[in-house]
Amino acid sequence: MIHSLFLINNAGDIFLEKHWKSVISRSVCDYFFEAQEKAMEPDNVPPVIRTPHHYLINIYRDKIFFVSVIQTEVPPLFVIEFLHRVAEMFQDYFGDCSEVAIKDNVVIVYELLEEMLDNGFPLATESNILKELIKPPTILRSMVNSITGSSNVGETLPTGQLSTVPWRRAGVKYTNNEAYFDVVEEIDAILDKSGTTVFAEIQGVIDACVKLSGMPDLTLSFMNPRLLDDVSFHPCVRFKRWESERVLSFIPPDGNFRLMSYHVNAQNLVAIPVYVRQNISFFESGSSGRLDITLGPKQTMGKTVECVVVTVHMPKVVLNANLTATQGNYTYDPVTKILVWDIGKLNQQKLPNLKGSLSLQSGAPKPEENPSLNIDLKIQQLAISGLKVNRLDMYGEKYKPFKGVKYVTKAGKFQTGKVVPKQSSRLLFDKTK
Repeated sequence: MIHSLFLINNAGDIFLEKHWKSVISRSVCDYFFEAQEKAMEPDNVPPVIRTPHHYLINIYRDKIFFVSVIQTEVPPLFVIEFLHRVAEMFQDYFGDCSEVAIKDNVVIVYELLEEMLDNGFPLATESNILKELIKPPTILRSMVNSITGSSNVGETLPTGQLSTVPWRRAGVKYTNNEAYFDVVEEIDAILDKSGTTVFAEIQGVIDACVKLSGMPDLTLSFMNPRLLDDVSFHPCVRFKRWESERVLSFIPPDGNFRLMSYHVNAQNLVAIPVYVRQNISFFESGSSGRLDITLGPKQTMGKTVECVVVTVHMPKVVLNANLTATQGNYTYDPVTKILVWDIGKLNQQKLPNLKGSLSLQSGAPKPEENPSLNIDLKIQQLAISGLKVNRLDMYGEKYKPFKGVKYVTKAGKFQTGKVVPKQSSRLLFDKTK
């Protein structure tokens, strides 16, 4: 299935490659570089790129492109899911899925890729199994390996490999038995200048950190499970129970894992957490313009909106910006033409405002359309969809675990001020994450 894998940084350097069959020349990535140049932004690179003899299927994670080379037609989402598993495994092993971390642990990286894929087909992708096969790096283990010449690869078959629960290792014991669940939602939205919602949807995940002894059998129920659409589960979830009762029943893996992901597509269910008043104008005469932006909380259920950042991609004719911010700081890069306003927390009593003048290139024609605003934000202890965990029950073990649930809402592709036809707005965000 997967013939080769190339890891490429933002500068366009291929810093790691792995081939499971014959070696494919790096020149195959030229097609990827062409698509990357046309896309302008990393998130807009097409996930599937067709070449005369291959298909290039890629994802972008932590400033790294994972580009796989496929020789025959395969379900692209299958490959994309595997690439995300690879990135998550690097994060789990090294604490960071960065170019530096991968280069520092290049031997373990190749050992992991060798175990995760067998002759191009996924084999072992569960963290519990891989950690029994290949020990995570430590300073002491690295020193011993360098002296003795040994490797991190274990000599025995993982206990879960042959069981009916391959995602969980046997004989797990903890002094403190804990189960934590993070409900993380990203809101994708397009708002026009008047603030009317053109397109909106929520993409959510439930990440779990389960450290329980023995072989616990968990049941997680929600207050309003009918909200969820297009759900995707970890293999541990019993799907028939979900179909009949809308309850998650599962024997969890040990440690961190993604329990499920979901969408909320109905626009009437998607609450827009902030409103934006914006006025960006360019004068017909002279070489100047005006900018005036104000943000405020809208539907936040009483929660504070934090980490607010507004990014504006200015037209090429804008040379400089002389602005005043009532809250936060702004920067304007005259080379990339990107204005970034870092606000921080939204204060309901005194709304943040950014206004001032724009200097344009002398003699240049007035820009045809005003730029749109991209907004980033975070709201703690709130799932914007209204999803709530009702209860978590445990069977099969006698002890009482400590349980906790945390909610976070983030902005995904949140854009305002751009007029987009409704039939094309779906295409703008219809990308596999």
